[in-house]
Amino acid sequence: MNRPRMAMTCSTLPASPSTHYFRWLALATSAAVFTTLAVDGVIRASGYGLGCVGHWPLCNGAWFAPLSRLGWLDLAARLAAVFAIPLLGALALAAWRGYRRVRWVVWPAWLALGLFLIRFLLGTLARSVALDVLHFALDLALLTLPVVATVVAFQLSRDARLGDALLHFDAVSRLAGAAALAVFALQAAGSLAAATGARAACPTWPLCGESLWPETTLGLISIGHRFLALVAGLLVFGSVFLAWRRRGQDTRVVVSGSLAAALFLGQALIGAANVLNAFPLHFGSLHVVTAIAIWAALVVFAVLAMQAVRLSPLRSTAAFTFRPARLRPVLADYIVLTKPIVMLLLLVTTAAAMVVAGRDWPPLDLFLWTMLGGALASGGAAALNQVIDHDLDKHMARTSRRPLAQGRVSLAAGLAFGLTLTVLAFYVLAVFVNLAAAFWAMVGSAYYVVAYSVFLKKATPQNIVIGGGAGAIPPLVGWAAVTGTVDAPALFLFALVFFWTPPHFWALSLLKKNDYARAGVPMLPVVFGEPETRRQIVLYTLVLVALSLLFTPAGVAGAVYLLGAALLGLGFLFHALWLWRAPSNKAAWRLYKYSSYYLALMFAVMVADRFIHVAV
Repeated sequence: MNRPRMAMTCSTLPASPSTHYFRWLALATSAAVFTTLAVDGVIRASGYGLGCVGHWPLCNGAWFAPLSRLGWLDLAARLAAVFAIPLLGALALAAWRGYRRVRWVVWPAWLALGLFLIRFLLGTLARSVALDVLHFALDLALLTLPVVATVVAFQLSRDARLGDALLHFDAVSRLAGAAALAVFALQAAGSLAAATGARAACPTWPLCGESLWPETTLGLISIGHRFLALVAGLLVFGSVFLAWRRRGQDTRVVVSGSLAAALFLGQALIGAANVLNAFPLHFGSLHVVTAIAIWAALVVFAVLAMQAVRLSPLRSTAAFTFRPARLRPVLADYIVLTKPIVMLLLLVTTAAAMVVAGRDWPPLDLFLWTMLGGALASGGAAALNQVIDHDLDKHMARTSRRPLAQGRVSLAAGLAFGLTLTVLAFYVLAVFVNLAAAFWAMVGSAYYVVAYSVFLKKATPQNIVIGGGAGAIPPLVGWAAVTGTVDAPALFLFALVFFWTPPHFWALSLLKKNDYARAGVPMLPVVFGEPETRRQIVLYTLVLVALSLLFTPAGVAGAVYLLGAALLGLGFLFHALWLWRAPSNKAAWRLYKYSSYYLALMFAVMVADRFIHVAV
């Protein structure tokens, strides 16, 4: 009986171009629902909710009347709901028209629309503890439905068999499902703790004072939430570990699970910081948004794990054996994925910017957390860059021995590793440094991975010029870590790295011209020839040296820096002119090596200038 049913289901799968639009409609609907729940969660975590009174969806009877901060938050929540409702309706209708026989698409689409309307009705009732917990549980259920429909719709394009059923179980999918249920219970308990004020009953972490078993009801609620967090964490990390072990080649399963685990770890950091810092407003808001993101990631992970059973049931049940001899080369490969030499140079610029911004050495804890967050962001971006470039790297002698190019690390593992480091970088910086530093670190990662690696690298000979902004952002991270913002002097540091990048990498591209040509990368020497590249190196070096000398009159640095910048700049200009007048591979190599030292020494001179200035 099952075989004919499967055949009927697969034969009725839509084959028109509308399936493409449906998938993106489902994704947009999931994003709209996520945004609605996130904004509403921020309002609830902030204790707001009275900025707009009546006249839904208007705010105090108007769309854009003068509003307080509370009013703008409430209005944002209402507008998000206004956008989500028609998307949910369109998704339900499109699912009925095109996916009527695919029950794990059509049912979630229609149920989501119904749940959203129920959620709206609950929102009109007076707030209470029970209603707040019910509201949050309903939010998680509401988010689950369009996410499931989205995953199934996208997966149908991969294999039509994934439309016949969803609930397939093996060791990985069972543990992923258990992790999702545990997280659901954890988040319901967290909602209860927030609604009752139980969070304040345990002002220490991880225990509640000196007692393992609190005497008050609120204390029991709080410590119960932490116990559930421990159980849920073990299940989440256990399921992800098992997915890496048993389905390590399935990119979708490994990446979604790794993201869920990284978000969960970030949530644990926020939870601890929340308690230890007396529940600051921005931590509470970030805590709620992260909770919703964890749930979405776990739903995707569980659905993909169940679908993986349908496509390729697990055969091996071999026990895990720990072999240190095999672990060392694996760790070495993952370290290579982070490009440690590049990371070190970026951290030097970050550390120097912290000293320049604070006019003294920063507090040790702030410095160490910023370095850790910067290292994670740099390593994550480097790993993602190598995932994107893995085919290209195979054709270049300089990069052909990289782990992804040689297949020593799978694409699934490389992608999961890069995304995990990036997520952890955000939470380390947001929790232990500040949100401004976390924001700029994410801007730098996105710039390097998306703008440069995806779009610019193979599109234009100016890839290095425009893409140089990615490497110029770490000084902004360091500056923001100390000051909480990015001031005009920080832009001088950005510009220094930005104008240093082209002559540095063009010198390398002269040496590796044939490599780049073979890989199809339109570097300047490949497209415009070596003479033009050498001329551009001289021009950018002149701009770089002139810019570096402006730091002192602009008040960014003092006389010690000016002397050092002048000497280092003359050395840079000498090597650039030598390459221009007497071109050779040896001259290009000397310029490349000198430029590497130049940047580190320039920032070292800035640090020395600050300390000598302070001493005087």
